[in-house]
Amino acid sequence: MNTNDGKQQINIELGEKEAQGIYSNLAIITHSPAEFIIDFTRVVPGVPKAKVQSRIITTPQHAKMLLRALKDNIEKFESRFGEIKIEGQANPQFGFSNTDKDEKIN
Repeated sequence: MNTNDGKQQINIELGEKEAQGIYSNLAIITHSPAEFIIDFTRVVPGVPKAKVQSRIITTPQHAKMLLRALKDNIEKFESRFGEIKIEGQANPQFGFSNTDKDEKIN
């Protein structure tokens, strides 16, 4: 790590597999007092079951920092490309979802 103006700089390596990315159109978010769990899935019309493609487990503090970073980046995107519209989705259950801690996800 290098220091520039008192800030730490981290070199991040992006592997070939990770660089391909994973498409997700549904995320299930659950939490406990110690962690947030985000399961990214892909729902395909006509297929009754969705498989979790990736699971991210993080601290509540990092989840809040992610929320702030996403908000900042969405604002920058919309100022450049226009508002992202959400209304009119065919199936409102697809997308991002909060689950009750007692709810079971199959």
